Amino acid sequence: MSAAPYDVPVGPTIGVLALQGDVREHVTALEASGARAVLVRRERELEGLDGIVLPGGESTTIDKLLRAFELAEPLRDRIASGLPAYGSCAGMILLADRVLEGIPGQQTLGGLDITVRRNAFGRQVDSFETDLTIEGIDDSATRPMHAVFIRAPWVEEVGPAATVLGAVATGPAAGRIVAVRQGRLVATSFHPEVTGDTRVHRMFVRIVCESL
Repeated sequence: MSAAPYDVPVGPTIGVLALQGDVREHVTALEASGARAVLVRRERELEGLDGIVLPGGESTTIDKLLRAFELAEPLRDRIASGLPAYGSCAGMILLADRVLEGIPGQQTLGGLDITVRRNAFGRQVDSFETDLTIEGIDDSATRPMHAVFIRAPWVEEVGPAATVLGAVATGPAAGRIVAVRQGRLVATSFHPEVTGDTRVHRMFVRIVCESL
């Protein structure tokens, strides 16, 4: 006998901050991971969210738009109150408590006890790809994640509240921390949304589900 409609499990509702950056790519990855993805541009759109994704883009531009749309303080408060959040690249900078090489007046949403260095890997022409082992994702030991870095930050310092999930293994940037977690908050320097590998998004969806 087929299940009644109310017996069908419904995935969590996860917002994607849609002010600038790789918005559509994150929506696609979240929906492929079992979540219902919605776009967030206004404070009222934070209502009913089980989690939020802060996409890659330009961190200073997103910061300015957050304040222009009067979204910075409400989102900061929701994250501080326990809303799960995942940030990729610029999103990592937005979640960091401390930023190096930021522009004057640059603000973050905070929540992660880390210090990040903005544009640490260099300019756009210095973008690169590499394979990473990321703790907490499916099959990480046997199937490394192919990571794309575009004008990416790295984590310069991890405070006692945060945990390292992954670091670059080879090359000039060997040892640089590029993935961290602190409770319900996750951040990566790289862009998993552009490769078609949804394992980071699936990990975040699990974190969101566990928080409900």
